[in-house]
Amino acid sequence: MKYAEETISTKEVYKGNIIDLNLVTVKLPNGKESTREIVIHPGASVIIPIAQNGDLYMVRQFRKPPDREMLELPAGKLDKGESPETCAIRELSEETGLEAGWVKHVISVHSTPGFCNEVLHMFAAGDLKEGTAHSDEDEFVSCERVPLNDLLRMVFKGEITDAKTIIGIFIAEKIIRGEIKI
Repeated sequence: MKYAEETISTKEVYKGNIIDLNLVTVKLPNGKESTREIVIHPGASVIIPIAQNGDLYMVRQFRKPPDREMLELPAGKLDKGESPETCAIRELSEETGLEAGWVKHVISVHSTPGFCNEVLHMFAAGDLKEGTAHSDEDEFVSCERVPLNDLLRMVFKGEITDAKTIIGIFIAEKIIRGEIKI
């Protein structure tokens, strides 16, 4: 069976600073029509900053959609024309003040493919040098260095619920154990 949906029409419903929202009419594999609400996002880079001893550098910030403070890996939206690696290096510096001796792409994932086209490009970073963070004027974040075992415990206790961060913590564990070669 063919699973592709042919786009018949696209209507822009909302155009924002971070996302756009389109209403797309599609032809289904059975020939019937349906609509899809699709969030358009330019993509983002996520950084897994691994200290020499295996600790991870994390950022703490308030997130309005879940209405709570969250501990996350540093990440940020791709600027127009910016490569994912350049974005990763920029966001690492802005949010944590860290400079990496090396940055390596590990994986790219679709964050929520049921309604959004966002791709998260995940990078490991090491040989880190600490500096001063310089977040955007509307970002209020602090950087924390956390042992990997504490982060794993926080994931399984439901204290860390951000998907990109959970994926990154599990990737870091594999890197530290030598199961993923960087």
